[in-house]
Amino acid sequence: MLDDSRPGAPPDRVLWEGDHDQVGWFILNYKSAWLPASLLMPGEQERLTNALFEATRHWTVGLHFNKGIAGAPPEEVAAVRDTATHPQVTQSFALAIIAMGGPPAYTGMPAKPVDEARAGRFADNVDKSMAELLKVAPGAGAYVSESDYFQADWQTAFWGANYGRLAAVKRKYDPQGLFFVHHGVGSEAWSADGFTRV
Repeated sequence: MLDDSRPGAPPDRVLWEGDHDQVGWFILNYKSAWLPASLLMPGEQERLTNALFEATRHWTVGLHFNKGIAGAPPEEVAAVRDTATHPQVTQSFALAIIAMGGPPAYTGMPAKPVDEARAGRFADNVDKSMAELLKVAPGAGAYVSESDYFQADWQTAFWGANYGRLAAVKRKYDPQGLFFVHHGVGSEAWSADGFTRV
C-alpha cells in the first residue's frame, strides 16, 4: 500500500502500489474475459498456449488468477453462484485482461494532447489480442468492473443467465428506472445520452 504523500493527507488515504499508474489514466481500450478451467485439461492446453501466444503478438495479456474460482471448495462456489457475478466465474481459472491507456487527459488541464490516430492503433491491437483468446473461449463473459465501455452484448457478457433475475429486482425496487448507469441493469430503457426513456 502507498500512503497519500500530499501534506496533511489523512492516514486512511491509501492506494495499492500496483494501481498507482492508473491514477488519472486515459483508457484507450479495456477488455476482459473469463477463461474456463476446461482449457487447462491435457487435450486443451496446447490450444490455450497457442491462443495466449497469438494474443501477445498484438498486445500484453494479463491473467488474474485471483478472480476465477474454478476448483474452489463447493461451499465457496455455491456462495458465488448466489451473487450477481457472471456464472462463468465459477468455472474459470482466471480473468484475462487486455488494456491500454495513456497519461491523464483532463479537459482544461495542461497536458500533451491525445494523439487520436496512435490511440486508435493501440485500441485496435487490444481488440485483435482479445479476438485471439476468444477463439478458444467463445462467448466468454466479461467482469463488469473491468471491461469494455463499448461492450456490445453487455447484458450477457456481464451477467449471463443472472440478467433476467437482476432485471426483475430492478423493476420491483426502481419501477421508474430512476437509478441507472451506463450498461447497468435496466439502462437499456434509456437513450444513449441518458436523458430520455425509450
